[in-house]
Amino acid sequence: MSLKQIALNPDIRRLVDEGYEVDIRYGYLLVNSVPYVNSQRNVMHGTIITDLTINADELLPQKDHQVWFCGEYPCHSNGLPIEAIRHTSETRLIVDDVIVNHRFSNKPFGTSGYPDYYSKMTAYIKIISNEAKAIADVDARTFKAIPPIEEDRIFMYHDSASSRADILAISMKLAMSKVIIIGLGGTGAYVLDLVAKTPVKQIQLFDGDQFLQHNAFRAPGAASKELLAQKIPKVEYYTSMYAQMRKGIIPNNEYVTEENLSKLDDCDFVFICVDNGLARKLISEYLISKKIPFIDVGMELSINTESSNLIGTCRVTMATPEKSNHCAKHMPMMDDESEDLYRKNIQVADMNCFNAALAVMKWKQHSNFYQDIFKAHHTTYSVNSHSLTRDEMNGFKTE
Repeated sequence: MSLKQIALNPDIRRLVDEGYEVDIRYGYLLVNSVPYVNSQRNVMHGTIITDLTINADELLPQKDHQVWFCGEYPCHSNGLPIEAIRHTSETRLIVDDVIVNHRFSNKPFGTSGYPDYYSKMTAYIKIISNEAKAIADVDARTFKAIPPIEEDRIFMYHDSASSRADILAISMKLAMSKVIIIGLGGTGAYVLDLVAKTPVKQIQLFDGDQFLQHNAFRAPGAASKELLAQKIPKVEYYTSMYAQMRKGIIPNNEYVTEENLSKLDDCDFVFICVDNGLARKLISEYLISKKIPFIDVGMELSINTESSNLIGTCRVTMATPEKSNHCAKHMPMMDDESEDLYRKNIQVADMNCFNAALAVMKWKQHSNFYQDIFKAHHTTYSVNSHSLTRDEMNGFKTE
């Protein structure tokens, strides 16, 4: 939903028309310059914030009756805190340079919440600013024009999942300039599915294969029979799919070879999702030499003939400029008989998906989106024992 479309909503439009300093940023509604009294009985100005519940260019009713506040804790005109609205006090960054200090909760008596955003915001403004008006001639309605924030629009619509959970500032830690995914088989396709939903500015795809029928059974989404008949390149298929959601996905209908390795030079992170040991060796050694962090994934499933079921493992191995000497030990880098099982395509969508999820979660730990205590650079999952192991730790972090 664009800023213009949000501003045309009757709730928001009414706030603007009545002179409130309305600002909209990445799915949050801010009203600035709200007068309040601090504990020293000084009149100050703060900001009231609520997240916007948005769906397909439509502004829906708010999810709750609470708001954030930027400023000291607001008090009555006598300097005593307004306890009726107290919920929690916590200083945190929620988006851009917006740091909130308090969370307020004030549900209208006898109701489940406020009927609209206008009612919600003005209710809190009155509670807070009326105390300031008792001391000075002040008003939140300043009629000051607030220029719209020019957002770097990666997504075709706002990431309301992050704003609803108040983790947008944390999500922005993933806003790398360029991430490359090499190989769009089952695991690589699911890596793309997860990375595409993060604020990475550009996602480069490398794969020289066509999207065929066997791919459809271990890939995100559901391809039509008519589409499969077109035998389009994988990179074009996935670029088209995710273009409905976001910008910045760049298809490269080619394999990574010695001739085009330099195309990896200016990236921030690489996911290697290939089934060829020599290609893995070539790419990983090049990235290590360039000090570019990467994650290599691998999966090996086989038939247990005695019990007539599948056994096997999936693997996630990360290399960083600080630690990469373990790669040769854990990453198959030769085209030998051990890779025949993989080439026979004994893969299942759930294992591909799980392998990709482990890889993306490791990338998010590397980016400080998730806490990472052990900084393990190698993870394996064994399906028959349902066990997850970590190895190649690089320090111990407690914060």
